[in-house]
Amino acid sequence: MLIELNKNKIENLTKTELEIVKYINNNEDRMSEMSIVDIAFDTFSSPSTVSRAVRKCGINGFNELRYLSSKQADKQEISNMADVMNKSLVEAQRVIDRISVASVLEIIEGINQSSRITVIARGLTEYVGEEFSLKLQLLGYNSVFIRDPNIMRLKSRQLSEDETLLIFSLNGKTAELVESAENASVCGAQVITFCCGENSPLLELSDHSIVGYRDANDSIKEYEVASRVSLQMIARILIDYIALYD
Repeated sequence: MLIELNKNKIENLTKTELEIVKYINNNEDRMSEMSIVDIAFDTFSSPSTVSRAVRKCGINGFNELRYLSSKQADKQEISNMADVMNKSLVEAQRVIDRISVASVLEIIEGINQSSRITVIARGLTEYVGEEFSLKLQLLGYNSVFIRDPNIMRLKSRQLSEDETLLIFSLNGKTAELVESAENASVCGAQVITFCCGENSPLLELSDHSIVGYRDANDSIKEYEVASRVSLQMIARILIDYIALYD
């Protein structure tokens, strides 16, 4: 039985939720290959009801249920896929845990008070920074994105005190980003950093920062192509909040 039921759990479940749990237990061998939408369809319910039923039984969401199911599966490829999917789930959860609401609000206030926001990033992180800058522009902010290391070094020396240098960096140690932060700090401009390196020199140079989570087990170890999910989530949270109260 995938979900153990007792008197207290049964009393806490609605009739529909109990039917969902029974369905899950009766289809335990298929659960690792099913989605929450599949279960909702077969039980004439909704994904949110399925999720609620699972949580009421002490399981932290459908992904954890599927992960538990896959560990009992005979097929190695199913178990391996569950490990891959669980890795993304853990990464997302740890990013959320690390984000302070107070820090987000302070950063948004700093952005709102800036006459111009210069966003810089290098490598694959450029895609995150460029999208963030574009969305700021769409929301009416004076934002520019710079990926060229020589230009960012030059422009960071020309910032005024009412401007902001906003940095996206995975490890937080890229030389041109650190130098740009130093330049901006000398100019008196506000420096905001989003990175995944707790020992990044950028943090000491920043007025505000958010440090995300980076999984130590990179899929492709030969190159610097680690997941940018953490930075993407931070960027999305900020943009969504700004758009909500714009």
